[in-house]
Amino acid sequence: MRALQWQGVNKLAVGTVPDPQLRNPGDVIVKVTRTVTCGSDLHLLGGYIPFMEKGDVLGHEFIGEVVETGPDVRNHRAGDRVVVSSFISCGNCWYCDQKLYSLCDNGNTNPAITETLWGQAPSGCFGYSHAMGGNAGSHAEYIRVPFADVGAFGIPDAVSDERALFASDSASTGWMGADLSGVKPGDVVAVWGAGAVGQMAARAAVLLGADRVIVIDRLENRLAQARQHAGAETLNYERDDIAGELRERSGGRGPDVCIEAVGMEAHSPGPQFGYDQLKQQLRLQTDRPVAVRDAIHACRKGGSVFVLGVYAGFVDKFPLGALMNKGLTVRGAQMHGQRYIPMLLDRMAKGELVTEHLATHVMPLDEAPRGYRMFKDKDDDCVRAVFIP
Repeated sequence: MRALQWQGVNKLAVGTVPDPQLRNPGDVIVKVTRTVTCGSDLHLLGGYIPFMEKGDVLGHEFIGEVVETGPDVRNHRAGDRVVVSSFISCGNCWYCDQKLYSLCDNGNTNPAITETLWGQAPSGCFGYSHAMGGNAGSHAEYIRVPFADVGAFGIPDAVSDERALFASDSASTGWMGADLSGVKPGDVVAVWGAGAVGQMAARAAVLLGADRVIVIDRLENRLAQARQHAGAETLNYERDDIAGELRERSGGRGPDVCIEAVGMEAHSPGPQFGYDQLKQQLRLQTDRPVAVRDAIHACRKGGSVFVLGVYAGFVDKFPLGALMNKGLTVRGAQMHGQRYIPMLLDRMAKGELVTEHLATHVMPLDEAPRGYRMFKDKDDDCVRAVFIP
């Protein structure tokens, strides 16, 4: 079959790889009908996640049609249209019982790397390096889905492919940030990043009853989407006084909740960007924490900060003193998709959550290298590139 393969730093190619096979009785094989780029994939492309091998198939956000099922599969049959959580979870371990699906003990078949890096291993993820299990990704014609009764969900007839696609990861990740950060009616919420995840976090905060939701970015096309589709206010950090505006819009206190949806390659307009970028390139730190710093400084005393952006290791100049002395609660997580996808599909069916606008560029899988270049460089106002195998 055809698939998009990682060939080295900033090198991608579509090639031929073996068709996936059922390995375990709970597996299904899915014919991929839509698969989409994600900002976290750019960390793989740029070499910031070092556990990639030449020929690895990328992609973790997708929908498709079930074509083959293992003997223990009960919830799916051939022909079903499904959306699949990007994180792989068994549904039976202690963490899955707590609905912490991305922390599953059994979803990562190669836990030694992350146990060494982080003390314990999270679950596995499709197409996201050998540190996260070495699973083949979704930028392919077919994909094997382990624990399919736990991680794959039938798509309601009322939800289009274009809308359901983003339930796989972006919408689940964004909703998780708003939910686990404790957004409640009357809150002022600030979201750093107006990509797909940031927009979904903002929309979730609106639907959870926040009084004001403010999205911060520098790309005007994304900010316009956040206003139109999430119902958020917006700020441009290259033009606006972010700290001052957030105080002004929150009664002088600062936001109750700050959600960081940028990640390890964060940009900023000041000299701190050059400092962080140089240290990252020299491997004196693995991640650029500009957006996290800003969120911690902006958040009101006693408020909540949630880190949705992907980080790999160590950062410099982390404002621990501000965190402690302001009495902040800081959380982070990879997405617990199995916890949110059914609810999101229901909201999508009702029209409360729309995502089609995120798919600004749709193209055949054979054009995926071009799609990733556009996505990385933000060419033609690209928000997400969607591939159709």
